[in-house]
Amino acid sequence: MSITLSKKTAKLVAALATIPLIVSLAACAGGGAAVEGGNDEIVKIGVVGKSDPQWAAFTKAAAEQGITLEIVDFADYTQPNPAVTEGEVDLNQFQHIVYLADYDVSSGADLVPIGSTAIYPLGLYSTKHGSVEEIQKGDTVAVPDDASNLARALLVLQSAGLVTLKDGGSIFSGLNDIDAAKSKVKVTALEASLTPTSLPDVAAAVINNDFVEHAGLTFEDAIAKDDPADPNALPYVNIFATRAGDKDNATYKKLVEIFQTNKAVQEALLEVSGGTAVLLKTPVADLQSSLTKVEADTKAQG
Repeated sequence: MSITLSKKTAKLVAALATIPLIVSLAACAGGGAAVEGGNDEIVKIGVVGKSDPQWAAFTKAAAEQGITLEIVDFADYTQPNPAVTEGEVDLNQFQHIVYLADYDVSSGADLVPIGSTAIYPLGLYSTKHGSVEEIQKGDTVAVPDDASNLARALLVLQSAGLVTLKDGGSIFSGLNDIDAAKSKVKVTALEASLTPTSLPDVAAAVINNDFVEHAGLTFEDAIAKDDPADPNALPYVNIFATRAGDKDNATYKKLVEIFQTNKAVQEALLEVSGGTAVLLKTPVADLQSSLTKVEADTKAQG
């Protein structure tokens, strides 16, 4: 169910990434299916990282509101969006706006945001060096290779003084935008889940939040990271996404409200992020406006 990203995809940035899909049963066309013998609804949520504690808390909180969740785990970021598009699931919550915009443009899909969850700083990690200053000229640093996270990772490296990007860099920066003559390190791009395992072979690696703790690291281990409080960070807000035709589904809106307001869910989200997540209730209109702009900019890249 994976997708092949377009060439222009290599020009997009993203922050991580990170989370689930919700699906209604085929018995009920735009929302949850009624549970036989009761008033509950069943909704499937696809995620990257099913074992993360917020999903158990979310499932319990939703059940208390009469909604039964089935959490569906996906191995990598390329799978949840096609699953929503193809009607296998109804919602996902694993990505930020930049990643969604690239998917919509490259695939011709019409997925839209219906709620925010949090924004996460993207960090640079090393098992060889305790600071950015210890990294030597000519060393190699690994970054995620999916376009949205690649550009954001390059901006992190530029902020840390490790690379210089032509024209200052943007959410569309790629490896070809690195000014090698002015940069301290070489950069190699790997599938996001492989950047942690590359640490023995590189000086440092930018690792998506989903994979930090699974790699035996803590978020405090980051030797550099970006600033999620930056006003320009809106495109990196993580979101619930669904098909445009389901954006007003009352059950889905209720699930977003539960996720954003339930204390146990929010505490679990902070726990799994090592306290780094900035929890958000961004207005849906602002999310959609950001998506529309990023999609327009993506198309303009050709």
